[in-house]
Amino acid sequence: MKPLILLGAGIGVALFTSVLAYKLLQTKTAVHEKAQEPTEMVAVAVTDLSWGTPLKKEYIKTVPFLKKSLPLGYFTDAETLEGRVIISPIRSNEPIFESRLAPAGSKAGGVAAVLSPQKRAMTVKVDKVIGVSGFIHPGSRVDVIATFNDMRTDPVTKIVLENMLVLAAGTEMESSGRKGEKPIQVDVITLEVAPDEAEKLALASTEGKIQLALRNFNDSEEVLTHGANKTSLLSSYKKAEYKKPPRAIAPGVVTVNYQTVEMIKGSTLTRVNVSK
Repeated sequence: MKPLILLGAGIGVALFTSVLAYKLLQTKTAVHEKAQEPTEMVAVAVTDLSWGTPLKKEYIKTVPFLKKSLPLGYFTDAETLEGRVIISPIRSNEPIFESRLAPAGSKAGGVAAVLSPQKRAMTVKVDKVIGVSGFIHPGSRVDVIATFNDMRTDPVTKIVLENMLVLAAGTEMESSGRKGEKPIQVDVITLEVAPDEAEKLALASTEGKIQLALRNFNDSEEVLTHGANKTSLLSSYKKAEYKKPPRAIAPGVVTVNYQTVEMIKGSTLTRVNVSK
């Protein structure tokens, strides 16, 4: 009986050892196969880069990526990227793709490099209120609201442009032209507009007062309004006028409308009801 127990224990130990060795061999094979997958050195950003930035050598490094996982448009040589202009933000260690860059001939950088085809960049002067207290940044979407105050008519406020892309927001120095006065900083915002939108924006900013309304990034719906004036403003939240319901008339009853006429004869005043 004892030899059989020893034989069974030996077989169990041998079986366990065989399974363990098989799993270890499989693991090593998988690691070896993974190590053999081809890789490619890809150009990535060293740090976060904002749009409009011309690429320099110190902004770029190359790291290995699995070749089969790379989409088209990547770069393997950092030197070929020097001087190219970024048209959308790139995060640290993110590959630099051709779709994120301005055309190869664009070397100046700035707003001109990120303008969409058939679009224009137009700058308007704002203050802390008009500029939504500093919450408008490049990439934001805004509506332009204009108020026109004509002495002959009531002031009118109307949305004149919707869903405008903000290209830049910052400050510039402005001089009043008066002798002895120092230039002051004013807030300015640059919008991307089509040519006809540029005409509307120029008219609104010169002939009226403009206000910017910040939009949600996911809200691109066009809203048509009639505008607002003093009459429509004061009629807002107004109680509905009470109208007395008409008096009920019993069936078969004919109503006759009378009109009272006053007749004066000498010093005597007489009132007579005359049917209409």
